[in-house]
Amino acid sequence: MTGFSIAITTTNSQESAETIIAAVMNAKLAACVQAFPVVSHYVWKDKLQRDDEVSLQIKIRTADYVALAAAIRAVHPYETPEILRVEIAEGENKYLDWIETVTRR
Repeated sequence: MTGFSIAITTTNSQESAETIIAAVMNAKLAACVQAFPVVSHYVWKDKLQRDDEVSLQIKIRTADYVALAAAIRAVHPYETPEILRVEIAEGENKYLDWIETVTRR
């Protein structure tokens, strides 16, 4: 394992995405955030839903996940936000070094 992860969340608008991005980047909890428009299909409160959302892929140090999740929850508009962590098993050393450098507090 590398000690680095990708955190994933979705939100309901570009404005909300920018709020989340600012929160995690300003706190140095993320090295990079990529935002993608997505269409999500899911069950919520026993009803099938379909929504346009923004998916965020957030490059982080694994050790920062708990703080990152708390920062996301603090500004997220959803009652139950998706906040997932996917371990990076391998990666380009220079890229991983860059994540380490820019998230150093």
